[in-house]
Amino acid sequence: MAIRDIYETAFDENVQTDSSANQCPECGGRVTTNAVETVCEDCGLVVDEQRIDHGPEWRAYDDDERERTGAPLTAARHDRGLSTEIGHGTDANGNTLSERKRRQVARMRREQSRGRFQSKAERNLAHGLGEVRRIVSALELSEAIRDQACQLFRSAQNDNLLPGRSIEAMATASVYGACRCNGLSRTLDDVTDPARVEQSRVTNAYKTLNTELGLPAQPVTPSAFVPRLASELDVSDRIRQRARRLAEGSESTGVTTGVCPSGFAAACLYKAGHEQGQLLTQTDVAEVANVSPVTVRTHREALDELAV
Repeated sequence: MAIRDIYETAFDENVQTDSSANQCPECGGRVTTNAVETVCEDCGLVVDEQRIDHGPEWRAYDDDERERTGAPLTAARHDRGLSTEIGHGTDANGNTLSERKRRQVARMRREQSRGRFQSKAERNLAHGLGEVRRIVSALELSEAIRDQACQLFRSAQNDNLLPGRSIEAMATASVYGACRCNGLSRTLDDVTDPARVEQSRVTNAYKTLNTELGLPAQPVTPSAFVPRLASELDVSDRIRQRARRLAEGSESTGVTTGVCPSGFAAACLYKAGHEQGQLLTQTDVAEVANVSPVTVRTHREALDELAV
């Protein structure tokens, strides 16, 4: 067989080129291309980086079997999602297993569940992360909030904040802390409703997280609650925009300091609805905001005095 240049018809990313077409656009110097980036040897300019990997996404150990890559690592699982799960009654192709094979799989599943956790701390972590995922799913929050809440629960366990406190309360407080750090309009009542613990315990757990971990929690303003309350009340865009202007104008004067943000937002919607001709009752607005009608009426009087 004739000997020829192996790179005659193909491109190898580790080969250094000296052609004029691959000169540096800044100084015209020599450009070197490797598997990661294209760099000028004279001035150090990075011409290109993060080249596309044209190889297969599967790994082949022999000619008959190809193993594809699994799911990415996730903070929502105690083992980062690396452990396997044994199914029930069927194989990989969906075929029903025999009675003898089902008994064998059941024994394997039992032994796997016994060796799944290496310590009591790991078992508590799995239980807490399960509660975080359940609450996030009930509140219909994003995966980013879920991952941040799970990481916050991990930090609480690593800093030894769980002894003496309920795991469910700390998991709920982690979800509430993630919402506060991202400026989401979720009150403590909203987060506690799907939880399996009393609100007083969640409040104490959140205070502990905020004090010990130094959370960058942002104060929730009434204007952040206006879109969600307006959507639940099914009001027009004109009322929603007017209520948002009322809330933002009140925030600039400092009247909203120390008040319930959801109750003040409900009062803004109530006032905006009456200005636009849609008569919203105080009871309906207060029920959506999870406050009393007296709170809505008090904030409405404060809005009338401001004349925003």
